[in-house]
Amino acid sequence: MARSIQSLERAAAVLRLLAGGERRLGLSDIASTLGLAKGTAHGLLRTLQQEGFVEQDEASGRYQLGAELLRLGNSYLDVHELRARALVWSDDLARSSGEAVYLGVLHHGGVLVVHHVFRPDDSRQVLEIGAMQPLHSTAVGKVLAAYDPVAHSELVEAGRESFTERTVTSLAGLEECLDLTRARGWASDVEETWEGVASIAAPIHDRRRLPVGAVGITGAVERVCVDGALRPELVAAVRDCARAVSRDLGASRF
Repeated sequence: MARSIQSLERAAAVLRLLAGGERRLGLSDIASTLGLAKGTAHGLLRTLQQEGFVEQDEASGRYQLGAELLRLGNSYLDVHELRARALVWSDDLARSSGEAVYLGVLHHGGVLVVHHVFRPDDSRQVLEIGAMQPLHSTAVGKVLAAYDPVAHSELVEAGRESFTERTVTSLAGLEECLDLTRARGWASDVEETWEGVASIAAPIHDRRRLPVGAVGITGAVERVCVDGALRPELVAAVRDCARAVSRDLGASRF
């Protein structure tokens, strides 16, 4: 029988302890309950905190489960259910808009493409499922950062590369973009990530009213925009698609 790793066993014990009872516990409580030296318990908590699995309340100093652990607990179900629910609606969006459709979720500080519908024409295209896109410059990334606190934190902490002359990299500028995204319910990217390419995206919520992903279209600027502005019918189509997927996931208000 394979030998267990003591540090992992102890870390798992800490997480189980925080998952029950009072939810928030101090260092002494955790150490005494698990029979650990305070130094050992503190080291475990510090490592778990660095990974986002544990959070510490600044006022009380007590510990609780972190958002990253809560996200991991639902990630498999959420991503696969999200993709399954979005299949028909994303196909419809590609047909109605004439553009490629992307479904993205937060992953390691960026946007992971979990579904991609080709633009409905005869042009040569590459399937991008599994590809990573930046949070700060793409429409799907901005939507996630605007509605998901974890995505927002990762956007703030991450390096923000300038891909084109239009890329917004300053934190103040990005916060303004995110405020606008929340106010209107959708985000855009007009040549901020790729020259000549524009995107529109909207958030998808689940039955808990939590943001679980974003859906959007991407295409040539001359097709997505008219007279320098995003085509309103495309914005409406993207938002309708996001609402439809959200309803299928059980969301009643979004």
